[in-house]
Amino acid sequence: MQLTLTALGVGIALSLPASLLAVRIAPLRAALLTTASVIQTVPSLALLALMVPLLGGRIGFVPAAIALVLYSALPIVRNTITGVQGVDRAVVEAARGIGMTPRQVLLRVELPLAAPVIIAGVRTSTVWVVGIATLSTPVGATSLGNYIFSGLQTRNMSAIVVGCVAAAVLAITLDALIRLMEAAASRKSVRLGVAAAIGLAVVIGGSLAPVVGDGFGRGAERGERVRIGAKTFTEQYILARVIAQRVEGAGLRAETIESLGSTVLFDAIAAGTIGVCVDYAGTIWANHMGRDDAPDPERIVEEVGAWLLREHGVVSLGPLGFENTYALAMRRDDAERLGVRTIEDLALHASSLTVAGDYEFFARPEWAALLQRYGLSFADRRSMDSTLMYGAVAEGQVDVIGAFSTDGRLNAYDLVVLDDVRNAFPPYDALLMLSARAASDERLVAALLPLVRAIDDEAMRHANMLVDVDRRTVDEAARTLAETVGD
Repeated sequence: MQLTLTALGVGIALSLPASLLAVRIAPLRAALLTTASVIQTVPSLALLALMVPLLGGRIGFVPAAIALVLYSALPIVRNTITGVQGVDRAVVEAARGIGMTPRQVLLRVELPLAAPVIIAGVRTSTVWVVGIATLSTPVGATSLGNYIFSGLQTRNMSAIVVGCVAAAVLAITLDALIRLMEAAASRKSVRLGVAAAIGLAVVIGGSLAPVVGDGFGRGAERGERVRIGAKTFTEQYILARVIAQRVEGAGLRAETIESLGSTVLFDAIAAGTIGVCVDYAGTIWANHMGRDDAPDPERIVEEVGAWLLREHGVVSLGPLGFENTYALAMRRDDAERLGVRTIEDLALHASSLTVAGDYEFFARPEWAALLQRYGLSFADRRSMDSTLMYGAVAEGQVDVIGAFSTDGRLNAYDLVVLDDVRNAFPPYDALLMLSARAASDERLVAALLPLVRAIDDEAMRHANMLVDVDRRTVDEAARTLAETVGD
């Protein structure tokens, strides 16, 4: 709510004066409307993600607020210009005829008459900002989207409903308050004005309460927080909680920032806005280092660690002990019917099959390597949320999926992982990574070192299955996984 109110307030404060100036200056009017319209054509999630590298890897409130301010502009700008230009010219000329200055004409004639149109733009902008704010979770901003994104990944429908209903209530509440303020102004009603002021104070107070509470909490604790980043899937949520447990066990303060985009997370750890995260050797090797060869896993881990330190000052403490690689998987009955055991076998039947992958799978270098090394040519391909892929292939809606090797749903849905005999997928050892600043904290390093090579494939797969299949909470799965590590 704090994010929404800040973005909306700044958006109005910037857009309204600029629009009033543009009414008088034709070139500025054209430029302002064009710029606001172009911004609106950029997908909201893309604009949010772009803010992170543009701000030097900064995540959280600031990049999200800037993106939302930009998105809030169009309805306000368009309605303000349209509203003022739509005022009857005869009325304006009459005002000038009785000696009003241009400023008086604007403030006493044009703005009051254009107010309903301008307010309609503000109301539209409000609803847009509330909705788009829920998408700010992947850039590390706390919002109602946290419930929605984590709920989608862990199949927690209660969390999804809470996020959606709360966003709807917030949008309706803000819209009603704006409508109430408009009515108070037009009717010159003190009672309505007081009611609107009280309502606005309650909303603002509610948005500031967590910040104030956090501030008081910090006064009782010393030391900076260790910020732990996590991507948008179950395994990352679990590992972030395990890391947080060890950080807090060492007497340090931990803050988990979940559901970050893959590139956003890497930019954040490189910039030092995240202190600790888990990433995968194959992702760094292919996506960030631009390598397409596949030497042995130990060499990749070693070279990735050296590259991270040399290029970004990021320290890899070492592999956690398990590998979560991409893999192609299909239903066991289909694999047996077609005689498919390897990706090489799959190539003979791919032209009649549909493949599905997560949002980034088909844009990754590994996908290009698969097509090149095996000559794969599928009848159709579909991008979808990773949590939906497994159900889709199990129900026959797709034939093959780009799965994750430590996902417990592979066993739950009786899926067969096809052997990658030509090594299109590089090894995906999970690496425990620290920013340069975090790596200088000896207590933190000592607390995290026991995790290195302490979690095997089976332990991670079991923890994932507790959440994805058995519907246990992420905290329960994290405690179970932490027990395998010990002290």
